[in-house]
Amino acid sequence: MAINLLILAGTIEATRLAKEISDAGVNAILSYAGRVERVKPQPLPKRVGGFGGVAGLCDYIEGSAITHVIDATHPFAIQMSRNAVDSCAHLKVPLLALSRPPWTVQRGDSWIRVDSISAAVDWLQIPARRVMLAVGRMHIYEFSLQPQHRYLLRLVDPPTSDIPLSNFESIISRGPFTIENDIALLQSHKIELLVSKNSGGTGARSKIDAARYLGLPVIMINRPELNRERQEVEDISEALQWLFHGAQNLGV
Repeated sequence: MAINLLILAGTIEATRLAKEISDAGVNAILSYAGRVERVKPQPLPKRVGGFGGVAGLCDYIEGSAITHVIDATHPFAIQMSRNAVDSCAHLKVPLLALSRPPWTVQRGDSWIRVDSISAAVDWLQIPARRVMLAVGRMHIYEFSLQPQHRYLLRLVDPPTSDIPLSNFESIISRGPFTIENDIALLQSHKIELLVSKNSGGTGARSKIDAARYLGLPVIMINRPELNRERQEVEDISEALQWLFHGAQNLGV
């Protein structure tokens, strides 16, 4: 039985994995949730959009004869990860998570840890400050509850509708970014506070390093709990070992 891999994508790690899979000549497809309009060119076929819950994902896996699934989604795409665990368990399809380790506090960091976007919004019930929001465009509207602040947004795509903030500036840019550029960005906009998800990885870390360098506080939003059992690795080489070891057992 030949490998036919489904990669649940949306991260730099998924892009790097796609190149390795393509170079190895493995049949695979990348699946994106559709939150970013300008998806980077990839060496593998791709699909964009949701599956329709566990039932829809099961239908897709069966209909496309998927033999393996690697979940390389964003750590905050928690519902997709739960659906992947439940679907693959139901169909007995091998599943692996290519996960990023979360960022940890380093000397010089000033983190305010919160457990949700809403908790971050609540914390912002303070006098007006210049705030950089690094939470993704889906959650911007929630910060309209704290209109006293001047917000800086960095978005991958231009917004398709009005941003519901009364006082903001947006920058359209795609990472990865450098610490030097992010120091300059924070300084030029006179940012006093950063709000960030604990995404982990290296592609989005520069803003955290820049905040540390400048002595800025960071409202750090903890990752949601998966509440599922799954096999995880943190390195692409380990993901490839898992894939090909399983393939050998299948007689490829």
